[in-house]
Amino acid sequence: MKLDKIDLNILRELQNDGKLTNIELAGRVGLSPSPCLQRVRALERDEVIDRYVALVNPKTIGLSINVFIQVTLERQIENALEQFEARMDIYPEVMECYLMTGDSDYLIRVAVSDVERLQDFILQDLTTIPEVANIRSSFALKRVKYETALPIRL
Repeated sequence: MKLDKIDLNILRELQNDGKLTNIELAGRVGLSPSPCLQRVRALERDEVIDRYVALVNPKTIGLSINVFIQVTLERQIENALEQFEARMDIYPEVMECYLMTGDSDYLIRVAVSDVERLQDFILQDLTTIPEVANIRSSFALKRVKYETALPIRL
């Protein structure tokens, strides 16, 4: 799908406020409601818009600890990578998981309530995955910047 300036503007507005009504969105991007809705539906259909979510403040639900964990596998073979990635999908505390270049194979970010929950995750979940060779954790002391909206340039 080729995105034009209006599509990009729609995306930017929806990233900033996913609760906009179609009428409000149409007014902000300079369209009438019907063509605006058609464009939004096309963006959803073509998976440009992945989903709509509510962003919850983690501290308000007791998840005040963010930990970045570097994981190195014994071997980077297809089966081991697939198995590790499938296991990351089942753990709700894993917020992000990236296959990396450099010293480690994966970088994951977990959100946990306390150090005991982190210990349980590492010892009972992470270390039981076959092919995991090394784990290194770093606690985030303070969130300096956190953005969910992608930088869309018009």
